[in-house]
Amino acid sequence: METITYKDIRNNEEVNALIERGNAMLGVMGYTEHSHKHAVKIAIGAGSILSDLGYDKRLCELARIAGYLHDIGNCVNREDHPHSGAILAFQILRDLHMDPQEVALVVSAIGQHDESTGVAVDPVSAAVILADKTDVRRNRVRNRVKARFDKHDRVNYAAVSSKLSVCPEKKTVKLDIELDENICSILDYFEIFLGRMLMCKRAAEVLGLKFRMNANGHKVC
Repeated sequence: METITYKDIRNNEEVNALIERGNAMLGVMGYTEHSHKHAVKIAIGAGSILSDLGYDKRLCELARIAGYLHDIGNCVNREDHPHSGAILAFQILRDLHMDPQEVALVVSAIGQHDESTGVAVDPVSAAVILADKTDVRRNRVRNRVKARFDKHDRVNYAAVSSKLSVCPEKKTVKLDIELDENICSILDYFEIFLGRMLMCKRAAEVLGLKFRMNANGHKVC
């Protein structure tokens, strides 16, 4: 068995080819950006959440690995991508001779990260969910014609800034988001992303936290 690191996975040619292909396919279909930038952001975010809460370094590293791998299933199909991604990750990590218990932990986090079928089941999956579902930002929108924006384009484009922060003392994890309400109102945001925010609420509970959200300076939840 090998001790596989986030650096190993980030530099893995096979993994990066899957991310590239998945992002390209989603681009053709009109979806938001799911590139290496998104993968890195989720990896770092998931690891930081657990680190801020005092989890051991190896678990934080596994969260980074799961975060980087979480969307590789998009290269197969957007539909059911968490499950196809989990299977791909299993094969890659097994071939790298990663510890089977760690492989299982990473694979389950990938398989549970989508709000349509998933739920946080442990700290790693919870951290990946929180990092992923709060990655709302204007530069993820690839459609340059505003008249053709779908609802997800509109919300992401309206997000001038967003920041996720953990406060262990208050036992909270908070999303601060600034929305351009000429593009998308706070109510519109919740109409579109309610499922994601509820998933974040439940993920926070797995970590012993309460999920809080401020939008344009107003406490929303």
